[in-house]
Amino acid sequence: MSSQLTQTRFKSALEIVSECSRTCFWCAGQDIREVDAALVDCARLCLDCAEVCDTLVSMLARESGVYREYSRVCAQICDACAAECEKHAVHHEHCRICAESCRRCAEECRQLAA
Repeated sequence: MSSQLTQTRFKSALEIVSECSRTCFWCAGQDIREVDAALVDCARLCLDCAEVCDTLVSMLARESGVYREYSRVCAQICDACAAECEKHAVHHEHCRICAESCRRCAEECRQLAA
């Protein structure tokens, strides 16, 4: 990376995207424990989102040349996961927390993609 600002920016992105991954894995685990059929799609999407975030973290860490394109995909998946979690947020605190993390991550990904 060419400048300290760029390194700081990537470090911040790594933290936000990693946090989203951890939160999505946690939310999916909570969904599974609930044994509620309404949460099946939520759990699946959380797991998808976590995996996409983990891949982006790897790309950022190695300064992949395609991180911008992948950041766009990550933003889309995070938005979808947030929308799904928000459907359940009134009754499930873990879904509210996950939706907030996904929204932060989606915004971060859009900035990375720019």
